[in-house]
Formats: sequence, structure tokens, C-alpha cells
Amino acid sequence: MRIVLTAAIASAALVGAAFAQQTQPQMQSAQVDWTKVDDAFGRKPAATGGDVHRYGFPRSDLHVTLDGVTIKPAFALGGWIALKPAHGGAMAMGDLVLLESEINPVMAKLIEGGLDITAVHNHLLRASPATFYMHVGGHGDPVKLATAIHGALAASKTPLAPPTPPATQPAVDLNTAQLDEIIGAKGNPVGGVYQFAVPRREAISENGAALAPPGPLGVAIAINFQPTGNAKAAITGDFVLTEKEVNPVLRTLRQNGIEVTALHSHMLDEQPRLFFMHFWANDDAAKLARGLRAAIDKTGAGKS
Repeated sequence: MRIVLTAAIASAALVGAAFAQQTQPQMQSAQVDWTKVDDAFGRKPAATGGDVHRYGFPRSDLHVTLDGVTIKPAFALGGWIALKPAHGGAMAMGDLVLLESEINPVMAKLIEGGLDITAVHNHLLRASPATFYMHVGGHGDPVKLATAIHGALAASKTPLAPPTPPATQPAVDLNTAQLDEIIGAKGNPVGGVYQFAVPRREAISENGAALAPPGPLGVAIAINFQPTGNAKAAITGDFVLTEKEVNPVLRTLRQNGIEVTALHSHMLDEQPRLFFMHFWANDDAAKLARGLRAAIDKTGAGKS
């Protein structure tokens, strides 16, 4: 079930390859029985876009605090797996939220199920209890992938019963219209958190498969605002960066009072090579949004 990829080679065959890439997703999408995938995961997808189905596994069982802020699952504890038809089967990628004691049991089950581990690291600092994030990838039969991942999660205390969707989204006590204007994108309220996904301008691929749409596949800049009262918000998320953007963005964030909490890779074979920079602050929401916007403008998602 591993993905074996090669970089695209510019040649006279490029036109034919491009045509095959354009037509392949439609043919493969029809071959995936998403009902069986849903059954294997034990839930419906939390989001869909194009031919991508993204399944959420939030750690609603955990009570995590950071600098006096109780972290909502949608803010920084939202484990997920996305499946996309590719290479005659499906590619899987995602990010599982685990306690330290859960890392090795879950990893063992994933390896047994034929999944690849692409990263293990922190996203936050000073959180109690500490949480870790295991990024996974794989390729093969989508039902087998889902079954293997579900079985691996059973080695943790991740809730496996499908979450009950709220009748209405909890109110977000922030001036969200102002945040939209500053960030330059439309956010979405999810579980009491205001979330942004800001895509980069260039195409991103993994093992020859286009990672599109970028939001559900985790390659858009993710920004989350959790209200903390009096027009303040805690912020976290990650910037998706090329190597030349790392330090300009890092400096810009710090100059705006935003702490950089982690810098690392999430994948192994993506093109262009990407780095993920996680951040944290708790301050006036509009002030933080302006700092984030300044950092976005240093990236391939910034103003052209």
C-alpha cells in the first residue's frame, strides 16, 4: 500500500501525461465506494472537496490547557485523515493527535497495516498534557487503508464513535468580518473556533499526484482563532513554506508578537519541498490578524 512516486519529466510525452492526469481522477473517483470507506472509518467525512474525502478524529476526550486557555478540539486537537483517488487506488494522508504514551502503540499498528509514518512532532509548547502529532501517508485500496487507520487509532483513546454534529455552530465572539478583511480570505466557524485555509498560488504534488484542493489535504496555510474574551483571541495553525520563505516568515511573526512553536516537514516526497511553521499567541484578535497577514505576504499565498 506504499506510494512510490517519480518526479514529472519534461519531454515530448508531457502532453499525453497531462491529458491522462486530467482524465484519471474522474475515472478513479467512480471506482471508490465511499460508503464502504465511511463504514470502515465508522463515520461520515467531516469535509469533502473535489475528489477528496476528509475524516475528522478530534480528541474531544482530552482537556488540554495552554497559558491558561482551554484548547477546543477544533483549535489544535483535530486529528484527520484525507483520502483521494490516485494511481489506481487511493492515497491517504493525515495528522493524528496523540498523547506521548500512545505514539508507539499507534505507530506499530500503522506499520502493520502498511501505512507510512512521515513525521512525529509537537505543534504547541507548554500545553498540559503535552500532545504530539503523527503524520501518516499511504496508498492502496481505500477500504483497507481506512480499516488499518481505524485499527491503529483503537490503540489510543481517540474517540471512535462518530461525533454528534451540533444543531448550530457555537457562536464565535469575535469581529469575524474584520478578520476576513485583514486576512484576505473568508473564514469558517467550526466548534467555537474561526478557521482560515489560505492556499498557496503554485500547484503542489505528492508522488506525482496533485494535492488539490489544498485545504482538505493539509497544504493550505491554516489559521485558527479561539476567542478568549474582550476582543482577544488565541491563535494557532501552520504556515506552509518553501525554504526561502522560512526565515522571513519566522522574523515577521516574532516581530508581531507571535511565538513560533515548531518548524518541520509533514510529508516526504512533495513538490515543491515544503516546511510547516506552527505558531501561538493570545492577544487582541485584530492585532494578531494584521501580524499574520504581514507573514502571509512573505509567502506564495501572499499578494502577487
